[in-house]
Amino acid sequence: MNSQLSHWLKLAGVCSLSIAALATVTTASAEQASPQTSEWITLFDGESLDAWREYGHESVTTGWKVEDGALTCISTADQGDKARSENLITKEKFAAFELELEFKVTPAANSGIMFHVLETDKQPYFTGPEIQIQDHKGGHDPQKCGWLYQLYPAEVDATKPVGQWNKLRVLITPEKCQITMNGVLYSEFVKGSDDWNERVAKSKFGKWEGFGEATSGHICLQDHSDEVSYRNIRIREL
Repeated sequence: MNSQLSHWLKLAGVCSLSIAALATVTTASAEQASPQTSEWITLFDGESLDAWREYGHESVTTGWKVEDGALTCISTADQGDKARSENLITKEKFAAFELELEFKVTPAANSGIMFHVLETDKQPYFTGPEIQIQDHKGGHDPQKCGWLYQLYPAEVDATKPVGQWNKLRVLITPEKCQITMNGVLYSEFVKGSDDWNERVAKSKFGKWEGFGEATSGHICLQDHSDEVSYRNIRIREL
């Protein structure tokens, strides 16, 4: 083998090693840039309530119905009943997660979505922070739709009129939490931060032992005796 050919073969070998090393670095960077998340879990597919049960019970009772692909809390006005409290919770508990769902309300209706709920002898909102769901125009509660109840209001209003579907995204992690309504960021916060603790202390929850302290718990759909519907509910653990 002449010296010139030997030189070119050595050069080709160095280039191959450099390319392989670059590919390894690029792959590692991509893996670091893309956090590992689990697959989406369907909590409600328009038909099955297998992922849910009633708070304090092993099954779902008469306060809810599945109709036209939606999970609907039945208004007590339609049943001739007084105030009712048949809150639904997921059978599983979730810590860090991303939750997506759609909801629509009827005139003046009120409901809520809670997270990190613990099952106690009190109502679920004694432990789990609540995202307000209500008629943002005709609702009676001063806490508006999409606000984290008494803790983080929103300066914008991206909710749609009564009878139209809204899309809610909830991100809960130890580092950052977000509530997004129809693609618009409503609030961003960190559970357990100084800001969080100050807001809790100034709210009605400040006197409730254990409120908002759990780092894992059930997702809860509140029964407020009004007709509110949910669909396309899914979650993935982070």
